[in-house]
Amino acid sequence: LTAAAALCVGLQIGTGFPLFASYATALAGNVAFKLKMLLFALALTNAILFYLLWTRRVADWDSNPPFLGLVQAALSLMLWVTIGALGRLIAYV
Repeated sequence: LTAAAALCVGLQIGTGFPLFASYATALAGNVAFKLKMLLFALALTNAILFYLLWTRRVADWDSNPPFLGLVQAALSLMLWVTIGALGRLIAYV
């Protein structure tokens, strides 16, 4: 991944872990939190796969984007929006 992406993931984990640790007992049983962590792992896996599969071919995307690349990009957007929504939902579930 790029240095900026690695920095952002590091910030997410670095700030998220202390938040989790401060309320770990309650969060461990929270369905929204569990789903958020599952989707976070899927989103990271998707980002790594996207990088490995499409980085060399990005120059051609303006004229002929691969369908699977577009699907993977759309999946990434949906995952990250859902992760953010689940983060807000944790307090209410």
